[in-house]
Amino acid sequence: MPARVFSIAGSDSGGGAGIQADIKAITALKGYAMTAITALTAQNTLGVHGIFPVPAEFVRQQIRCVLDDIGTDAFKTGMVGGAAEVQVVAEEIALYRRKYPTIPVVVDPVMVAKGGAALLADDVVGVVQKSLFAQATVITPNLPEAERLTRQSITTRAAMRTAARLLHQETGAAVLLKGGHMEGDELVDILADETGLTEFFSQRVQTRHTHGTGCTLASALATYLAQGLALQEAVAHAREYVRQAILHAPELGHGAGPLWHAHTVPKAG
Repeated sequence: MPARVFSIAGSDSGGGAGIQADIKAITALKGYAMTAITALTAQNTLGVHGIFPVPAEFVRQQIRCVLDDIGTDAFKTGMVGGAAEVQVVAEEIALYRRKYPTIPVVVDPVMVAKGGAALLADDVVGVVQKSLFAQATVITPNLPEAERLTRQSITTRAAMRTAARLLHQETGAAVLLKGGHMEGDELVDILADETGLTEFFSQRVQTRHTHGTGCTLASALATYLAQGLALQEAVAHAREYVRQAILHAPELGHGAGPLWHAHTVPKAG
């Protein structure tokens, strides 16, 4: 039976991020993807043009229908909407984890779209920190998100280490702080967990086709954790999957183009 991965996030009509990216990544890594959609978005590679929230109780109904019947081996959350939606998602995950306390939960604290549009209101950040982070196995902020969460400027690798430690101490979850927004050709992501800090290095791919990298990384990480990999190994594999998806990008759109999630799938013929 394939590992079951439950993504709770918003949709992306352009197919590059959100639920669409999650389904593609989970499937490409031989997992079984299930979803609860928290919001519809009208977006493309040029940006987010509109957001239509899904009512909180319907988000709850989606989650319960899936868990009551199919169950899951891991959760991944992305854009979760307003305070009511965040609270519902946290409650339903907590309820499931009472039965299955070791289920991995990957929380991608989606706050800002690639084009700069705000996806999480200021008054909701505190609710995310208080309720959703409490359920997380690992949190995967990028630098702008980490700056918002820590209220600190993060412009150096030393500052990244400090922020990762702080978020780990505050939340109790492992923290994978992504360094893609840092200047330079060498990229570093820093994992803070109970063993300390682990740094993952790679060379920057010079391309504009990076839409959905955060969603894709979190989904890949959730899939590998659902398949039983240890956290550090899962992070290493997820990072390489995303790197290859960038290298094989189909070069679509006029802005930040999507990745090619299906690079693991053999081509016909």
